[in-house]
Amino acid sequence: MGFVSPEPQLFLSSFSLVIDSRGLKEADFGSRGFGGALGYLSGAIDWAHLELGRLLGTEFQVMFFFSALVLTLCLIVHLCSISEAPLTDVAKGIPPQQTPQDPPLSSDGMYEYGSIEKVKNGYVNPELAMQGTKNKNHAEQTCREMTLKSLLRALVSMPPHYRYLCISHLIGWTAFLSNMLFFTDFMGQIVYGGDPYSAHNSTEFLIYERGVEVGCWGLCINSVSSSLYSYFQKFLVSCIGLKGLYFTGYLLFGVGTGFIGLFPNVYSTLVLCSLFGVMSSTLYTVPFNLITEYHHEEEKERQQAPGGDPDNSVRGKGMDCATLTCMVQLAQILVGGGLGFLVNTAGSVVIVVITASATALIGCCFVALFVRYVD
Repeated sequence: MGFVSPEPQLFLSSFSLVIDSRGLKEADFGSRGFGGALGYLSGAIDWAHLELGRLLGTEFQVMFFFSALVLTLCLIVHLCSISEAPLTDVAKGIPPQQTPQDPPLSSDGMYEYGSIEKVKNGYVNPELAMQGTKNKNHAEQTCREMTLKSLLRALVSMPPHYRYLCISHLIGWTAFLSNMLFFTDFMGQIVYGGDPYSAHNSTEFLIYERGVEVGCWGLCINSVSSSLYSYFQKFLVSCIGLKGLYFTGYLLFGVGTGFIGLFPNVYSTLVLCSLFGVMSSTLYTVPFNLITEYHHEEEKERQQAPGGDPDNSVRGKGMDCATLTCMVQLAQILVGGGLGFLVNTAGSVVIVVITASATALIGCCFVALFVRYVD
């Protein structure tokens, strides 16, 4: 499965493809950004009629060849991109002007993690050194106290606004994955009217393959629009706020998928694929911004409380972000376990698009009524 890394040297690592059980090419629905667009684009090209496809044998060999080539190049670039300097070498160039109140050196003479940030122009900042030592002691105390029981207790005692945010995230990912998982199949069967179960040399199957290729073009549009919308989000948030971004992402996706399911057309479907990118960008950014605002608000309340200790944090941001991320895996379980039964019951994959639209509209109401936003 593809993974999109935020570092520029790793963006091509999302260039990966998935071959489904019927042997049809379909891009990994987990890829995003420019790397995801390249992966979808490779699935949209008919390699069988090109010289490279005839040279390697089949279009599937061409796609896997590009996947292996790009992943190998990314691995080499990743290993050679950052030259790491041992902390012992850094310690040689700093004069021994430390005092017992600001020791950046550990007992074995090695610089502690983060101590380089405390050194500027060869001199130690005592305030930052003391702050780093205090944070380290607090972290060590937290690690000693953290057990499985305390972790489960923290999850069960999650404040309501955190729980509502996780539920809205689950609803959003369930709607999004429902649509993306069956989208190329929807294009081949419903929009183009092909039949994936007919003979491979029949006209119906060739029409279905053409629909799958055009569906990959739609997913490529989705990735490009996701990247562009992510860039413009920082300007939109100052105008409509996080609530407006969250509500708009769910609303546009719900309305767009509804139109695609009710009025299947090639060109309108490709245009509305840009709304998929709005939804994916919203799911990757807005909930985590809300988590950050929740923690900032709680930190201010602890600082303003009488005798409050800003370092005595009850909840950890990492655990809350991890809980929020787990909603993606839970949504995959729900989609994988329920959509197949839903398609078999309805007898058509159009039910998947309609279900995704209805789920997104329900989530739209949920984020407007239940999710708390910090003023």
